[in-house]
Amino acid sequence: MVRKTSDAAVHSGSWQWSRTAGTRRNLLDAAAAVFSEQGFTDAGISDIVARSGSSVGSLYHHFGGKTELFLALWDDYQNEHERLVAAAVAKARRSGESDPLALFNVGSRSYFDYTWEHRALERVFIEGDTPPGFEVLRRERGREWVRQNSVLLGTSEDTLGRLTVAVITDIITVAGQEVALSATKREADDVVNAAAILVARLAG
Repeated sequence: MVRKTSDAAVHSGSWQWSRTAGTRRNLLDAAAAVFSEQGFTDAGISDIVARSGSSVGSLYHHFGGKTELFLALWDDYQNEHERLVAAAVAKARRSGESDPLALFNVGSRSYFDYTWEHRALERVFIEGDTPPGFEVLRRERGREWVRQNSVLLGTSEDTLGRLTVAVITDIITVAGQEVALSATKREADDVVNAAAILVARLAG
């Protein structure tokens, strides 16, 4: 009898977690759509809630408000970028690639592909209509990205090495923004190719 009760409790807890995660995901997806259409300032919580099929109470429970939801959406977007880049680099390594620049280019290509696929959301983050605290979060993420790129490229830790990686990271960041603003995939690919040339010149 005790065993059955325990199993039921575990099942109930798993179901509750799944439902909670699903609600959070729906709110993030709805926010991405509404912010892309209306911008941060003009987006209404009621619009996000209606799009998500959830409730105002759920939004405040999971995120605290519109600003926190925007910041969580940015964090979620960056986490997915990092996951895909890491997976692409790991796959290239398993295939026998060991050259740091080649691995960096594989990761960059994954980054650009995801940016193009979600270019409407990328535009939300780069066009200036953002809440207080966003730029701090962006700078913190940028510093972490520089650190990761330094490890991947195996650059020296002296001043020149640090500046080189910082500039390379900025090239990818700006190129990603240009990809999102491109009118066509061909135009976006031109940006990607130009970025690869610049990175090769600096890293060579």
